[in-house]
Amino acid sequence: MLPADQTVVGKALLPWQHQHFPGKNASEYQPVRHEGRAAVLARAESAASMLRQAMNVPPAELRQLQFSWQVPGLINNADMALREADDSPVRLVLVFEGDRSKFSTKNAMLSELAHTLTGEPMPYATLMYVWCNTRAPGSVIINPRTDRIRKLVVESGAGRLNQWLDYQRDIAADFEQAFGEPPGALLGVGIMTDTDNTRSETQAWYGPVTLTKR
Repeated sequence: MLPADQTVVGKALLPWQHQHFPGKNASEYQPVRHEGRAAVLARAESAASMLRQAMNVPPAELRQLQFSWQVPGLINNADMALREADDSPVRLVLVFEGDRSKFSTKNAMLSELAHTLTGEPMPYATLMYVWCNTRAPGSVIINPRTDRIRKLVVESGAGRLNQWLDYQRDIAADFEQAFGEPPGALLGVGIMTDTDNTRSETQAWYGPVTLTKR
């Protein structure tokens, strides 16, 4: 049995929800075993959707995030700084609460639009750990649609394809690096494989995702 202060992707797939995006084909997520590990196989064919789990972790309790993935190939022509090419074979997604009065007019309108289309407002801030084709690990990519979504590159290029890669990240430190302010409450975690902008195909495996609270 898993400790009560952890949340896991893999065998504990059922508590997670498959979030579809309006007007997008859905990616596929399937629990499997891959090279001896419990995993989720993600496939996308001109598609984008997310497997996510809701939570509410106060900022004072945020500590370490552990996750792993295996990527067999990069997405040709993908560039997460460009709206028309914003795809990635793997994303580990964290969403946070915050002071929405700080939203710009554009972001406030995007939040209202998101609420109309999905029934939920846009999160105050979304931090994604991503694999980029070219940018160095540690780079921060601001989403071309809204600066309330920022991507922290943890893997780059083709040098470590076709192998399990394990990561341990300090959530608060990474959030401050990306957004320049301390994080609010962590409201959700997700995994996302998408190819809707490049109209291509990809697949990847995600291992367990573990969140440790103070």
